[in-house]
Amino acid sequence: MAEENIKLDRSSERMDEKSGLWLNVFKRLRKSKTSMFGLFIVAVLVFLTVFAPLIAPHDPIVGQLALRHNAPSADYLFGTDSQGRDVFSRILYGAKITVQIGVISVGIALIIGTLLGVLAGYYGKKIDMIIMRLMDIMLAFPTILLALAIVSILGPSLTNAMIAVGVVNIPKFARIVRSSVLSVKESEYVDAAISIGCTDLQIITRHILPNCLAPIIVQATLTIGTAILEAAGLSFLGLGAQPPMAEWGAMLSDARGYMRQAPWSVIYPGVAIMITVLGFNLLGDGLRDALDPRLKE
Repeated sequence: MAEENIKLDRSSERMDEKSGLWLNVFKRLRKSKTSMFGLFIVAVLVFLTVFAPLIAPHDPIVGQLALRHNAPSADYLFGTDSQGRDVFSRILYGAKITVQIGVISVGIALIIGTLLGVLAGYYGKKIDMIIMRLMDIMLAFPTILLALAIVSILGPSLTNAMIAVGVVNIPKFARIVRSSVLSVKESEYVDAAISIGCTDLQIITRHILPNCLAPIIVQATLTIGTAILEAAGLSFLGLGAQPPMAEWGAMLSDARGYMRQAPWSVIYPGVAIMITVLGFNLLGDGLRDALDPRLKE
């Protein structure tokens, strides 16, 4: 019973330390106006993702050709596109696709990149050399060119575009996780875990990865903005989201031939992409500063 009580006390202490750490992170983040502005943009994007069907005044897919290229008005706040569809409704529904792109593509890069980075950093030697040389080869190609090559092989679709964007961002996570693991594995608590007979899996999952979370979180936040841009670029080229899907890059592609006739059909999707990427970048910069252990209150 005494041993169980000691274990419970230790676990509660760890929980208190973790909650205190994240509370301090939020306090530091709150001091930065730009970071809070980025958090506000991301929160609005998530809100639109959830409530777009309730907010959108019109169907984002079905349009009326008689209403094509109508200027912004009370009925159509952002005007209509070449198919007579409400641009405002398509922007709202496009927010859901944008969040989906960011989460799934970055999730692919994060999981695979973290696994490769841990293997390279923890085991080193030949495994490290093979993995990192592979990452160097991937980094030698321009990101959009490599993504184009992957989508060309898999076929044009939003799913394949997310896979391609995820794959091209794997080296970012692999390199940053490797460097973090190399630093953490030299710590005394890792040596203590080895001395008491902990397995490699236990050491990695309990002692190394939890102490590498800060750079991983920052990198993931910053990469979401990049992933959204890359996926929008693929959709603009016709290799990502396919018509009539309300994706912002595809909307730009559809409207590029009507820039003079209906400039609003180009401006609003472009501004939506710009603001979204700006929000994630500002939030990522703020998290990087808030999670920096060298910064003290």
